[in-house]
Amino acid sequence: MPLLVIVALGLVFGYLNGFHDSANIVATMIASRAMTGRQALAITAIAESAGPFLFGVAVATTIGNEILNVQGIELSVILAALSAAVIWNLITWRLGIPSSSSHALVGGLIGAAFLEDGVGAVKLGGLEKVVVALAVSPVLGLVVGYIVMKVVLFLVRPAGPGINTVFKRSQIVTAITLALSHGTNDAQKTMGVITLGLVSAKVIPTFQVPLWVIAASAGAIALGTWTGGWRLIRTLGGKFYKIRPVHGFTAQIASTSVILGAALLGGPVSTTQVVSSVIIGVGSAERVSKVRWGVAGQIVMAWLTTIPVSAVLAAIIAMIIHGWI
Repeated sequence: MPLLVIVALGLVFGYLNGFHDSANIVATMIASRAMTGRQALAITAIAESAGPFLFGVAVATTIGNEILNVQGIELSVILAALSAAVIWNLITWRLGIPSSSSHALVGGLIGAAFLEDGVGAVKLGGLEKVVVALAVSPVLGLVVGYIVMKVVLFLVRPAGPGINTVFKRSQIVTAITLALSHGTNDAQKTMGVITLGLVSAKVIPTFQVPLWVIAASAGAIALGTWTGGWRLIRTLGGKFYKIRPVHGFTAQIASTSVILGAALLGGPVSTTQVVSSVIIGVGSAERVSKVRWGVAGQIVMAWLTTIPVSAVLAAIIAMIIHGWI
C-alpha cells in the first residue's frame, strides 16, 4: 500500500512539475505574441512527453541512486519527501512565485532521510553533484542568455521590422527544442523517485528505471504542462520587462542549450532557475536598466529558501507518518 501511494504521489509531483514549469517554456512565446496560450501549451506538452524517451535517464539515476543510500532507505522517507515537494509547489504556485521543483524534491529527500537515518543516509558525492548543478546553472543561464542576445542583436543590425515576424515563427522550433529538454530533465526527477521507491520496497533488485515508469512520468509532466500554471506564466512573461519576439527567440535558444546539456550529463538543474536567469541575461544584454531587478530579487529569495524549507517540512512529515508505515 505505501508503494502505491508513493507511485501516485510521484505522478502528482510530476503533474505539478509540468503545471508549475509550463511557464518556463511558454511565457516568452505568449508575451511576445508568437502564438496563443493554448497553442503554445499544446505544442509544449507533446514535446515534453517525447523528451524522456529520446535522451536517456541520467538525471533519474542521479536523483534516485546517487543522493541517498538506496538499499537502506525506508518508504516513509520517500513519501515524506514527495509530500513536502508537492506542498511547496502548491504554495509557490498560489503565490505566483516560480520556485524550483528540483530544489523542493532534493530538499525533501535530504530532510526526511536525515531525520530517519542520520547523516549516513546521504551520499555526499552525489549531493555535491546536485548542489553544484543547481548552483551553477542559473549563473550559466544568465551568462549564456546575455551572450546569445548580444550575438543575435549584432547579426540582425541591418534587418528591418520584418525580422520580428521571423523571430515569431522561429519560436515554434525553439519552443519544441526547449520543451524536449525540459521533459528530458524534469520528468526524470519523477522517474528517479518512483524507481527509488521500487528498489526500497524490493520490487526490483537494482536501480533501473522500468519502461512503464518512463511512460507514466512523461505523461504526468505533459498533462501538467497542458493545463498550464497561468500565475507563473504572467510572472515570467511580463514582470521582468516587456518581452518582444527577439527576447522570446533568444531566451529559448539559450535555455535549451543549458538545460539539455545538463540533462545529458546527469545534472538535475532547475528549469525555473535557468529560464528566469536567461530572461534576465537577455534583457540585460539590451539594457541593464531594462530589467525590473526587484522582481528578480523576490525569485532569488524563493530559490534560496526552497531547499531548507522543504527539508524541514519533509522531516516534520516523516515524524508524523513514521509509525504508520
